[in-house]
Amino acid sequence: MQLEQLPLRQKRRIASIDWSLISDSEGHRLRSLGIDEGAQVEALHRGIFWGRDPLAIRVGRMTIAVRRKVAAAIICEVEAA
Repeated sequence: MQLEQLPLRQKRRIASIDWSLISDSEGHRLRSLGIDEGAQVEALHRGIFWGRDPLAIRVGRMTIAVRRKVAAAIICEVEAA
């Protein structure tokens, strides 16, 4: 499931990221914030503007905003118990 499709308040683990869909500068920013394969994420809020941008997500204890096109490049999976 893509991160942009993740239901709100559900925690998932990042399974993969298609870095080719993300600019180098944005990829560097995401990695420095801890967004990489294996990280736990939770969708918190979708924007009110057309296109529902941005998407607020929680990574660890941080809340950050990502564009919807970036969230589409991030594939999440249910965490193993």
